[in-house]
Amino acid sequence: MSVLVTGAAGFIGFHISKKLLEHNIPVIGFDNVNSYYDQSLKRARLNELVNSSSKYGINFSFIEADLENKEAVKNAFLGKDISGSDLKIGKPVKVVHLAAQAGVRYSLEKPSAYIQSNLVGFSNILENCKELNVKHLVYASSSSVYGGNTKLPFKESQGVDHPISLYAATKKANELMAHTYSHLYQLPTTGLRFFTVYGPWGRPDMALFLFTKSIIENKPIMVFNHGEMIRDFTYIDDVIESTLRIIDKTPTASKTFDPKNPNPSKSWSPYRIFNIGNSSPTPLMDYISAIEKALDKKANIVMKKIQPGDVIATSADMSSLEEWIDFKPNTSIEEGVRSFIEWFLKYYKYKV
Repeated sequence: MSVLVTGAAGFIGFHISKKLLEHNIPVIGFDNVNSYYDQSLKRARLNELVNSSSKYGINFSFIEADLENKEAVKNAFLGKDISGSDLKIGKPVKVVHLAAQAGVRYSLEKPSAYIQSNLVGFSNILENCKELNVKHLVYASSSSVYGGNTKLPFKESQGVDHPISLYAATKKANELMAHTYSHLYQLPTTGLRFFTVYGPWGRPDMALFLFTKSIIENKPIMVFNHGEMIRDFTYIDDVIESTLRIIDKTPTASKTFDPKNPNPSKSWSPYRIFNIGNSSPTPLMDYISAIEKALDKKANIVMKKIQPGDVIATSADMSSLEEWIDFKPNTSIEEGVRSFIEWFLKYYKYKV
């Protein structure tokens, strides 16, 4: 059995691919390695996956292409490379779709990238899942879909009809598109609403990365909404453990679904939606304090007003996920931040 992982050069996709290889599962990686952030970091992740493939003797094959490229996506589902040559790894039985144009703020600058990757690209994934009878599609949604909701913690049963960024709107659209295919073609789909994932090999555009680098280099850090923000920071190892368990648990039609009082996270079709968060929301200033403690260095903080598309607080209700997979993310901020900084200092050869 092989698994197709899109976004394999990305933060979460890299970790998922590596863990699958450790579990003796062949992986077909798919990514366009775009320039949204440092491509050398993405190449380094891919090199790590090649090394893991050699270490465990498990096949890792990589296809570099855009999601909008129908032929390339089709070949990946057929177990072929971009030229159509057989990868000798077999057709993927399951798909973990993590590739997308990321970033709330960037969606204000380049909306077309989100339409092409997150909507057109996702439709190509769905079509191939349908045509090739994929057993389970697990795909990335986002906590951003909760948009203007202010009732905390966020529960999957809440309506998510008021997005406040195009990025969030495309993720909401992905959930709707997936449900359509679950209904029409009985394609089992599971959407994962990730809550501020952080950890080693993380994204350079995320707060932890930006803050750590600036503090080390004695540069000021920009703190928005004057620090009055709360996030449900979720450590990467908890995300990976949750995702792996979900991959192995294919959704079925809900026996308790009531069409007169529909629960958005379930369906009469093989469709589920889950939060992936820590359920321990942390004030942003406490998060910064954890970074300062791990670095043993104070930050030069510059307070700024809130940016368009940002939400003030996120908090995940994890009861549904815990019931489904008997696991609940639990890594503390202190432990997670410390692990990230240990990796960061080693990878970028900083001395503090």
